Amino acid sequence: MIIGEIPFFLKDGRPALLRSPRDEDIPGMLEYLRLSAAETEFILRYPEECDRYTPEFEKQMFEHINQSPNEAMLVCLADQRVVGTSNIVFNRSLKTRHRGTVAIALIREYWGLGIGTRMFSEMIRVAKERGCVTQLELDYIEGNTRARALYDKMGFRPYGIRPNAIRLKDGTMLNECLMLKEL
Repeated sequence: MIIGEIPFFLKDGRPALLRSPRDEDIPGMLEYLRLSAAETEFILRYPEECDRYTPEFEKQMFEHINQSPNEAMLVCLADQRVVGTSNIVFNRSLKTRHRGTVAIALIREYWGLGIGTRMFSEMIRVAKERGCVTQLELDYIEGNTRARALYDKMGFRPYGIRPNAIRLKDGTMLNECLMLKEL
């Protein structure tokens, strides 16, 4: 699903743009994936796992998502680089098509500038326009208080815990926290 260009301003006044990914974003996306993975334990990949992301892989992924009636992706461009992404996936089966799953990630330098709020607002809008979606779901890794604050602000509420879902390199086990928003 294609989402057109949505220009906006960061809290510090710099211009930014949300839109569906394009081939021209591939080099920036590869850099963003590696950088975001290195900045926090709250991303579901380590930097060394980013080798699987190639220009060809990203091109295929962009084409798949942009052509899918059940998925959408936003990239956030600021300062002429990819600084964040957000995805939404809608369930297709008759019994679960009222549900969608959302995810978001930003590089640290752009935390707290309003990008997450804007991305979630757009994903919620897309879900509502679909008509049959009545709830959005997400999960986050325990301890990610910044993400939790954003999700609370956007109207998500906790509904469960997936115990010991994440194992860090040092052996630390972390829970995944599950949240949903009724539309």
